Amino acid sequence: MPAPHSFTSRELIEKLISFDTTSHLSNLDLIAFVEDYLASHGVASRRVMNEDGSKANLFATLGDENQPGGIVLSGHTDVVPVEGQDWSSDPFRVEERDGRLYGRGTSDMKSFLAVALAHVPEFLRGGPKVPVHFALSYDEEVGCLGVRPMIESVIRTLPKPQVVIVGEPSSMKVVNAHKGIQSYQTTVTGLEYHSSQTHLGISAIQYAMELISFLMELAAEMRERGDPSGRFSPPYTTVSVGLIKGGTAVNIIPRKCSFLWEYRTLPDADPDEILKRFNAHAENELLPRMRALYPEARIETVTRAQSPGLAALDGDPGETLVMKLAQCNSAEAVSYNTEAGLFQLADIPTVVCGPGDIAQAHKPDEFIELSQVAECETFMRRLADYVSGRPL
Repeated sequence: MPAPHSFTSRELIEKLISFDTTSHLSNLDLIAFVEDYLASHGVASRRVMNEDGSKANLFATLGDENQPGGIVLSGHTDVVPVEGQDWSSDPFRVEERDGRLYGRGTSDMKSFLAVALAHVPEFLRGGPKVPVHFALSYDEEVGCLGVRPMIESVIRTLPKPQVVIVGEPSSMKVVNAHKGIQSYQTTVTGLEYHSSQTHLGISAIQYAMELISFLMELAAEMRERGDPSGRFSPPYTTVSVGLIKGGTAVNIIPRKCSFLWEYRTLPDADPDEILKRFNAHAENELLPRMRALYPEARIETVTRAQSPGLAALDGDPGETLVMKLAQCNSAEAVSYNTEAGLFQLADIPTVVCGPGDIAQAHKPDEFIELSQVAECETFMRRLADYVSGRPL
């Protein structure tokens, strides 16, 4: 039998970064590599494919998957695009400079996956008394899409894990609460006309501006409501518009205008309130004015992404364990979104804890500090002691 594959954390970081798994591309080469690595250690994996077979989640268990109280190590394999960014080095080849590893995904979040995988031999040593589940997902960066079918088809069928650790960059601090995200595209359809006849046309841009103005009013209201917990920064639900497209020429009243917008809600806020109020404003205030002149005028809003927030479960035993592993005395809250809320909806205690700084995510010259990699390695060694029954 061939010897099990052996890699250091650094070697696996370099290997995982070398796979260009930008969300619009396939992640199957990376998945096949991890499958082969785990198989060399006698660990079987199962894939949960997307509809067209171009991408896969990967789920694998070290130990007895039918034993309750396991630890799930969860992370996404996709990364955001590098196009249009000014990189100092090849984003898909790790380069070390000044105590940092540069490359797309070093911080968000392939380093967590690499360090966890590098410790497979440690998790297996002596036979784990607590199962360790690996849950690698696709398309997190475009709405936490991949992890959903994996939760439904695999994780819900297993005995309830003790905790899910989502390895998003948290500087190895334990995060037990984050905001939810809702993202939409709104398209306004008006009536084209010569710009000298503004009374006969319906400007899609004008009405889009009114809708955006209403969103900014909602944003101001959310700021006033604030965050009763005092844990988030900024301390309120946020609303923003990210992209606007519309019009044909300066002398044509524009028929079409679309814009992308989102809001990020506090965990205890009604996730549907802003959308309902936005739709009601469009339906009751704007469309009657538009259709008085042109009955075919439309305002259409479609969902781009929805992912729930993570609510704090203070005192949960799983969270307490992760805090002990990370040697943290308290848990934090963050404003970015992760797949953690989806695990929580499946009634599984979940926290975020991973190496790297979210401030480096999605930027050119993304990097992770080598000190963060070392801290994650220490965390994984403590986890290996725990699942093997060795004293922490």
